[in-house]
Amino acid sequence: MQRKVTGLVVAAATLQLLSCTGIAEQNQGSLRLHFASAQYGATKTSDPQVPDTSAFLLTITDSSGKDIYDGSFGDSPQKIPVEAGTYYVSVRSRLFSKPEFSAPQYGDDQCVVVTAGRETDVRLSCRQVNSGIRLLIGPDFLENYPDGLLYVSSEDGKLLYAYRERRIAYFKPGEVSVMLSSGGGESQVFSRILEPREILSLSIAAPPAAPSGKLSIAVDTTRTWTEESFTLGGSSGAGSGSTVESALDVVQARGAAPAEDVWVYGYIAGAFKSSSNISFSAPYPSATNLAISSRPSDSDKDACLSVELRKGSLRDELNLFDHPDLKGRKLFLRGTLVESYYGIPGLKAVTDWFLE
Repeated sequence: MQRKVTGLVVAAATLQLLSCTGIAEQNQGSLRLHFASAQYGATKTSDPQVPDTSAFLLTITDSSGKDIYDGSFGDSPQKIPVEAGTYYVSVRSRLFSKPEFSAPQYGDDQCVVVTAGRETDVRLSCRQVNSGIRLLIGPDFLENYPDGLLYVSSEDGKLLYAYRERRIAYFKPGEVSVMLSSGGGESQVFSRILEPREILSLSIAAPPAAPSGKLSIAVDTTRTWTEESFTLGGSSGAGSGSTVESALDVVQARGAAPAEDVWVYGYIAGAFKSSSNISFSAPYPSATNLAISSRPSDSDKDACLSVELRKGSLRDELNLFDHPDLKGRKLFLRGTLVESYYGIPGLKAVTDWFLE
């Protein structure tokens, strides 16, 4: 069932908790959510696009199943005040309820315990949570089964797998079958339980010498992928900041200072006028700096990383004073992390950058 997506749940829930139960302020804690790094579950296929985590669907429920937040990750507050207790956090890149072609789903599920008076840091992973299957149908199949049709199916539905189909069919983890419809009847020719992140490739042939109704099924082990994770390009060192693929997010970068030659990424949030004054909306006061954050909706200085824009192409192309339309864009930067720049951890001496 599709959930109603709204970012207003968190505010209403928090007010209700405070007004209906009379919880004292000292019994409150908070949640701070961010993705552990720029990691995504791998399918090793050119079909899916790497998802933008700000568009992920985020749900937070308490131990009774009551919604605390239901909306996009990018629109969620950086810090979510909640009553001390147990909470269930779930993120998904898309809704997925039935078999679909070219539909990898990424996400994470965590059970979190919030302690009164403390902020709980939740580092979300981003891995593929559904499974997939791809058929490689030999030319002899049509010769021996001119009216034959192949389907891939599960308890949630089935998809016709045409002879020239090259896309991966995605399913919820569980039993997936290959069905042959021919001569007015239907029979199962293959069945396998697929695990999350598993992409199975099957070669299907119908040799002329084979008895009628017999197909040759071969599992291509080079196409059976059960990857835990990869980082934009699949290189190692995820979350280390040593490469653009392993770039640190804003939360990680704030805790990593001081450090040299580090890649970081975040969303352009605003610009500083002074160490105590930052503008999160136009008009922006300066062209010499930026504030980047973990999500486009952040408006909390302490959730940001300051960025020095040295004179030259970096300043000319990235400053909000001249380009207010850059607000909310995802930005990757390489430079030196310092403990304080405009009063918060920052990035200076930027040598490389690109906008996504």
